[in-house]
Amino acid sequence: MPFGVAQAHHLNSCPRMFVKMKPDGSSGSCAALRRSVRCSRTESTPPVTEARLQHSEGGVAGMAKLRGLEQKVELLGIDCEDLSRPGFYSNLFCPKCRGGQKVERSLSFHIVQSVEFAMWRCFRMECGWAGQAFADSGKSCDGDYAAIEVGSAVDMTEESLRLEPLSDEIIGYFAERKILEETLQRNGVKQVSGKQSEICFTYKRKGQIVSCKYRTLDKKFRQEKGVIKAFYGLDDISEADEIIIVEGEIDKLSMEEAGFINCVSVPSGAPCKVSDKQLPSPDKDKAFQYLWNCKDYLDKASRIILATDGDAPGQALAEELARRLGKQRCWKVNWPKKDDSGSFNDANEVLKHLGPTALREVIEHAEAMSPTYSEPSNA
Repeated sequence: MPFGVAQAHHLNSCPRMFVKMKPDGSSGSCAALRRSVRCSRTESTPPVTEARLQHSEGGVAGMAKLRGLEQKVELLGIDCEDLSRPGFYSNLFCPKCRGGQKVERSLSFHIVQSVEFAMWRCFRMECGWAGQAFADSGKSCDGDYAAIEVGSAVDMTEESLRLEPLSDEIIGYFAERKILEETLQRNGVKQVSGKQSEICFTYKRKGQIVSCKYRTLDKKFRQEKGVIKAFYGLDDISEADEIIIVEGEIDKLSMEEAGFINCVSVPSGAPCKVSDKQLPSPDKDKAFQYLWNCKDYLDKASRIILATDGDAPGQALAEELARRLGKQRCWKVNWPKKDDSGSFNDANEVLKHLGPTALREVIEHAEAMSPTYSEPSNA
């Protein structure tokens, strides 16, 4: 479901929600937040409900094991609220970021059916707190467990990644694609030390490297593992009301040559076709996790131009993005004709063959995806 709709869905599951705010607008301590923001339930409701008992393996013993596991994660500040059931996902309040300014239930919490461990992750981009708590089956069920917290992102620097300035060969490679050296420098494009033909696109958030994608000159790709999925160029849309989404890092750089800084690229490939299934919840939408991780950035945009590739997967990607972003604020580009056999496929092809002015015109003539939208009258 699109942004806003997903949030309303979570709120609808909690018919009575109260947030105690301080006069300065903050939400107080984490403990106060957990006490003051809860789904409605009566004081007479027992903490061990029949539904939870049915979903825990091992009957009463399994329930004791479940409660012990919950007590461990509660020591980390996670309030299970007696709503978590093994095998199901729950949206809870993150004790690290407290749900941000919107006080969202951003922590996806899951206990496996066997009650052997629990895992969680905050899907707010500014937080990303994650971890696991394990139940040791060799111990008694009354609570000898180990909890492990996982950092929000791998600590990465240019030094730790062994990155260095681009060689003349790689600068020439980009020059053939009409991308200037100053554009490469501004976007932190580097190469791997000792690998003269491997380009590194550094993904940054607030100036810090949070991920990297590597590409050789013969188009072999790899990415860092164990990092938060995010858009490439995220800092360039931090305050943007209008943004452009493309399907590759080189296309993002191409947009900059045409005068558009407010552009990001998806970090991974496009789907083969548009899904005919209902949209999954954000925590289960694995293929588009980068989009949900950047929700706070995208929420600020009133107009989003989808400039994905012109092939079938690229068009499917545009449709899937629009389904999640809301078609009422999405526009889609139509790439110009190349010859009788077809059209140009992406931003860099247009930049390389037609120039920056033509690419700019393509963006300026993007068409609204919502059938109810009409251009404002000049009268």
